[in-house]
Amino acid sequence: MKKFVCFLVLFVFAVITANTASAQKVFSTQYSSDAQVKVYVTQYSSDADLIVYKCKYSSDASGNDGKWYFTEYSSDAQKKIFFTEYSSDADLKIYFTEYSSDAGWKNQSKKQLMY
Repeated sequence: MKKFVCFLVLFVFAVITANTASAQKVFSTQYSSDAQVKVYVTQYSSDADLIVYKCKYSSDASGNDGKWYFTEYSSDAQKKIFFTEYSSDADLKIYFTEYSSDAGWKNQSKKQLMY
């Protein structure tokens, strides 16, 4: 019984960890047709749907909270994005911040784009 409880706790932890790691490892594609989400970078945080902090390590990018790690290879990413030149072409408008504490969603209706 003790082994079963231990297994169950580990299983639940693995499921929670897998869910929080979704969509925060991103790859920037060269072509919009290769992307799952088209992104426009705003000049001001007030214009953004999401405030993004670029993580230095993949382990720092967890959850769908705006902490992104840019992968070198598309196969390592959970989302492929394309940076558009015009905001009207974008699915999601982001603003890059220097502080991880500033990262987060401003427009909750767009949150499903990064799951």
